[in-house]
Amino acid sequence: MKVGIVGSGFVGATAAYAMVVQGVAREIVLIDLNTARAKAEADDIAHATPFTHATHVYAGDYADLAGSQVVVICAGVNQKPGETRLQLLERNAAVFRSIIPRILTHAPNAVLLVTTNPVDVMTHLAARYAAAHGVPSSRVIGSGTVLDTGRFQAMLGRYLDVDPHHIHGYVLGEHGDSEVIAWSSVRVGSLALDDFNRKRGIVLDTAIRDEITHRVRDAAYSIIEGKGATYYGIGAALAEIVDVILDNRRSIMTVCTPVPEVVGVADVTVSLPHLVGGSGVMATFPPMLNDTERELLHRSAMIIREAIAELDQAASDRQAEAGKDSTPAT
Repeated sequence: MKVGIVGSGFVGATAAYAMVVQGVAREIVLIDLNTARAKAEADDIAHATPFTHATHVYAGDYADLAGSQVVVICAGVNQKPGETRLQLLERNAAVFRSIIPRILTHAPNAVLLVTTNPVDVMTHLAARYAAAHGVPSSRVIGSGTVLDTGRFQAMLGRYLDVDPHHIHGYVLGEHGDSEVIAWSSVRVGSLALDDFNRKRGIVLDTAIRDEITHRVRDAAYSIIEGKGATYYGIGAALAEIVDVILDNRRSIMTVCTPVPEVVGVADVTVSLPHLVGGSGVMATFPPMLNDTERELLHRSAMIIREAIAELDQAASDRQAEAGKDSTPAT
């Protein structure tokens, strides 16, 4: 089982290391514009294999992606001082327009797993570029709110004093400030959250729920403030998603992929509970939400939809301007 990783920075390298530790793949190839960085990361990770799992880890080029079942895309550019969000999106869109065809030329049957932020918009663009090569959107997925959902399960499990593996609850929508915790559908084992709390005599009032929501939503900010970047959590999350795909485990995960409509917003990419297997997204399960949560998810989806529309309008304006410049004088 072979995995390609395009982008060998903190996230890409940590994902590779997590896969080695968990024994997810037999072969991992790291690709980066900075070839020295890719080789150094691959060598460092390879030196861990005698103590973990026998995985062939090496640096390569796009041609080395041949035979990959999954290609994880971590490539992208960082925001420059004074640069607007739209300008950053346009530069990352240019990166994806370049790398998606190169990936699919050598790994035409791979599932593409996007983690470049803003992951919702970038997954939408990746699916658009992949469609030109005959790849269905179901084979283009983003890491979405898988990490956010894990953070929620961990925090709530700690509060309830329950193994987080037995907390069933989802973070939906944007991977960002507008994400929505679906409190109304949380289950502990087979029990609704409120029923579990009554049986255990646990108080989980609005103030406590708001505090957990705030800590989940702002987790990345506090980590970045303390150490400059987040990579362990997302690296482990990516390893888990890749493992689900390679083993065709058919797990319910809050990845993101383009959907025709969600709570009244058309043609958008947000995180929802999806059935994930060897071919990517196999089915989507619209969550059961109360009215407030539906309104919040609608707002979150609209933020992503507006960002996509803004990006498309900027591209259209550039094309129109280029057409004017090329019009011969009369």
